[in-house]
Amino acid sequence: MHKDTIKCCLKKGPGYKSPEDAIKNGGREKVLFVTCPNTKEGEHDIIACVDVDPESETFTKVINYVKLPYENDEVHHSGWNTCSSCYDDSSLVRSHLIIPCLNSSRIYVINTKDPKNLKIDHIVEPEKLLPFNVSFLHTSHCLADGNIMISTLGDNDGNARGNFILLDGKTFEPKKTWIKENTMEPKFNYDFWYQPRQNVMISTEWGTPNAIKDGFKVEDVIDGQYGNKIHIFKWNEKEICQSIELPGPEGQIPLEVRFLHDPTKWHAFVGTALGSSIFHIYDNGNGEYKCRLAASINPVKVSGWAMDVMPPLITDIIISMDDKYLYASCWLHGIIKQYDISDPFNFVLNSEINISGSLHSETNVKILDEDYPQPNPTYINGTKIEGGPQMLQLSLDGKRLYVSNSLYLKWDQQFYPDLASKGGNILKININEENGKMTLDENFVVDLTDIDGSSYLPHEMRYPGGDCTSDIWL
Repeated sequence: MHKDTIKCCLKKGPGYKSPEDAIKNGGREKVLFVTCPNTKEGEHDIIACVDVDPESETFTKVINYVKLPYENDEVHHSGWNTCSSCYDDSSLVRSHLIIPCLNSSRIYVINTKDPKNLKIDHIVEPEKLLPFNVSFLHTSHCLADGNIMISTLGDNDGNARGNFILLDGKTFEPKKTWIKENTMEPKFNYDFWYQPRQNVMISTEWGTPNAIKDGFKVEDVIDGQYGNKIHIFKWNEKEICQSIELPGPEGQIPLEVRFLHDPTKWHAFVGTALGSSIFHIYDNGNGEYKCRLAASINPVKVSGWAMDVMPPLITDIIISMDDKYLYASCWLHGIIKQYDISDPFNFVLNSEINISGSLHSETNVKILDEDYPQPNPTYINGTKIEGGPQMLQLSLDGKRLYVSNSLYLKWDQQFYPDLASKGGNILKININEENGKMTLDENFVVDLTDIDGSSYLPHEMRYPGGDCTSDIWL
């Protein structure tokens, strides 16, 4: 056989063959692509490339960024044009980030082939989504059929309507909504994760876009403007087969959902924001899905704050590629918790770490719970870290956890005004190989407070080759 033919036959598509392959052959991440809303309303957001190679002269610096041409987009989450779900298609290349926007309902397609020269290759204007009656775009996942799927939280008027829009993976133009016509749609939407081998997808619920845009209000929760359900879809049939109301106050506002990476296993986990709990969803073996409370973090009694109790507010969860650890960020308490989930039915708290938050000693908040010691604020190289741990991204080998501190500009302004005015940071936590314990890297801080005269709020982080929240295996 000719050597070129052999080379062609050996060539594979994007990503990795399996989670084990990602761990073994993924290599250390060298850059992060970060969505960064502007701190000022009426200004332009950026997609930044951050150097995280410790051997580089520009380590921890923003080495390139692309400024988006419109104002008030609120870039938030991101996904790829293709990923490990297309590993067997050698014609596909992971080359473009898909950036849906919350406030503008615009979609940017960013060419990342050269990390030092990010470019906008395509824009889907919000007007192109009007025929589909969808808005307030959130999670983006690439699909094995070549399409790109984005969760949508609202209708054209900003009222609650849960659905998903499909983009053509080559033209990046919108094609249709995903849910089967004339079947039930969820009232609310937010995140989603699918597991093709199990013929299942799970979606979660944030709230009504118009309420979210106006800032968080407890009365909106009481008024039913925020969700407390998860929805289980038959993936191939594109329809809901079961909706589960998460019980009690622990079930309020379910945000991120993560399946185990192993596609042969049916275990998923959902973190609730206001409920500050983690739920375990599993197949009971007879076609019905069960949900149990796996972990709950107590609120703290306080004075000098907006309410007399402060919830931890779990805003992100992430699972290590080997499916051993689940990390949960508590944005208000300023804590990251790490659970050993080797047995999904027996969560074990293995490690936790404090990063600023709203409870530390330099705030005006007084802790009234005697058994809850007041933490100190976090400083790195003289820089005070505002806000609390928000979005998480873990290295493929599970040794490095990156943490950003911005949630959503309007909510940043409400809960962390100094963060919202000054700009944010990205930190790194080192994970001990032997026992999994977390320690803050005191020599790592990415500063977004002054990028060519503007300040930004870092949110989601991606690696060029795929990461612990971007890739799904068939």
